Amino acid sequence: MGQRLTRIATRTGDDGSTGLADGRRVPKHHPRIQALGEVDELNSFIGLLRAEALPGDIDALLAQIQQRLFDLGGALALPGRAILSDTAVLRIDEALEAFNARLPPLAEFILPGGARPAALAHVCRAVCRRAERALAALHQSEPLPGSANDALLRYLNRLSDLLFVLARALGQTQGETYWQSARLERPPH
Repeated sequence: MGQRLTRIATRTGDDGSTGLADGRRVPKHHPRIQALGEVDELNSFIGLLRAEALPGDIDALLAQIQQRLFDLGGALALPGRAILSDTAVLRIDEALEAFNARLPPLAEFILPGGARPAALAHVCRAVCRRAERALAALHQSEPLPGSANDALLRYLNRLSDLLFVLARALGQTQGETYWQSARLERPPH
């Protein structure tokens, strides 16, 4: 294990900069720090979802995802280091296929909500999409070299799909609320 933070209040960021794991300092509004913050927020929301009473297989999967999101954050904090592998993307794909196979076909768009765990999974999905956009913006301004870093983008893209499927799985017990187009509503009498 490498050196860990031993002091929380370092005061080195008082000037609006923050340190990367390679020792460089960048502005706190840098696209890399933005992406890192979005991944951290996603991980925190997944932790909130895990505080709910969840089926064991979903909780175990989310625990594994939290570990990989920490790896993804590490890759962002240490530019050029391959920390997240294609295997992590494959595991998301496998879970996506397994959970999706248990669900009835999607009849219409689903409104976020329903049971609290399903609603929290939808929040996680939305935060994941935001993290994915931040990572894509970073890649646009500062390309993430190598196939391992492509795994970062693919991981978040697949994870948002998985979180949607998990929201559906968690919503099955209390039903899903489907979107109804305003065009199809009848005017009030």
